[in-house]
Amino acid sequence: MVSSSTDSRRIPAEWLRQVVEDKSEAPKLYAWRLPNLPPAGASSARNSPEVAEIADEEDERRRIYILGVGNIGRLYASFLAKIEYRPPITLVVHRRELLDEWKARPIIELVRSNGKKERNSRFRIEWWTEAQPTHGLIREPGSGRGVSNLIVATKAPDAIAQVDRVRRYLSSASTVAFAQNGMCKLWPPLGEAYVAARFGGDKAPGPRWLACVTTHGVRSLGPFRSVHASPADVLVGSVMVPEIRDKDRNATNNHLVKQMISAPGLNAREVATRELWVAQLEKLVVNAVINPLTAVLRCKNREVFEERGDGLRDVIDMLVDEASRTLRALVVHPSSDAILLAQDKDGKNSLTGEAGATGANLEETRKELLERFSPARLRGMLYTVARKVAANTSSMLQDVQAGKKTEIEDFNGWLVEMARYLGDEGGLPLNEKLISLVVDGAVRTREELVKELRGD
Repeated sequence: MVSSSTDSRRIPAEWLRQVVEDKSEAPKLYAWRLPNLPPAGASSARNSPEVAEIADEEDERRRIYILGVGNIGRLYASFLAKIEYRPPITLVVHRRELLDEWKARPIIELVRSNGKKERNSRFRIEWWTEAQPTHGLIREPGSGRGVSNLIVATKAPDAIAQVDRVRRYLSSASTVAFAQNGMCKLWPPLGEAYVAARFGGDKAPGPRWLACVTTHGVRSLGPFRSVHASPADVLVGSVMVPEIRDKDRNATNNHLVKQMISAPGLNAREVATRELWVAQLEKLVVNAVINPLTAVLRCKNREVFEERGDGLRDVIDMLVDEASRTLRALVVHPSSDAILLAQDKDGKNSLTGEAGATGANLEETRKELLERFSPARLRGMLYTVARKVAANTSSMLQDVQAGKKTEIEDFNGWLVEMARYLGDEGGLPLNEKLISLVVDGAVRTREELVKELRGD
């Protein structure tokens, strides 16, 4: 979390401080495939020549790598594989054991809400590691030509770390799309600092950075198997406001966006940077209420919003008030100006519909967003979404039940961290208490939780 020191205002997040202070070279990685798995009883020493693979340039230009094959990764892979003229797709797993599991059962299974099982095995699978394989061909990610299209579908806490790990294979010809929950860490005011640290100098301007707001509901049935509980849609767009020199590059690096939009069932559409930013902020508010409350109460989404006269709705209102205060402060902060002035493809402000990028437009956009992020509007938006996902099990409750680390620091933690950066001296006490409860693995009844959060 962010401290209140002067230095923390210059480097306002721990993850960014670590990047800025890390001067080491990007690691060389090896891309293991199934033939690299040694036979049972084989020696760990290489007993064959080190032969490198000759890459197919066109294949690599079109190939989509999906880093992280949890629920979101499976969802994107399944629908991208349905494209009529489908791109080649590589699933990138985070541990070797998943290669073994795929070898035994090379299928992604997506169970639709009507019970229909959709299976697809038309994928290549790789494990990226610093350990050189002792069997089979030696290859690096992208077969030595770099990675052109990367969907980062890991959990939110791991996203930047994983991209940073593979930066050796990313360039200005690459497109990277972040598909996890929470706010993308490359939004202002931090994104430019990360890109300058890792893709400055001869690497400039670095990849094209995208973020996806995914509203599909998915839950896990185990490795490579998920239930598509509630079909919805995906918004995708550029995280950083493109400079004039970047517009031609972004038009060229549009393969990944086109494939997402073409994927049957993914229901993806491209939106302007500002619209994407607003959508991520609104979804963050939803996640920062539903996820931690269901995790601590160990309940389905719908139960959180049931009126039982126990004060839980008052707690929800207080959480929304804290989020509203932070988002409204962000809207008027100078670091948001570039996003608020960003134009859509027609050269218009996508919120006001007015042409050009002027100071008058900036104030008009601020006014629109201050109203949109008011407690009343956010509360209405939250309850609308809650009705749609009432039958779902939140991702945080799924993580808690599976004994996995949650994304609490990327939901409520982001709000707390941003409030401190923006100078909110009072902080967000309810969010801070809720973070502690989730991190501690606490379980509470509704009455106990209300009393603890309100300080009764």
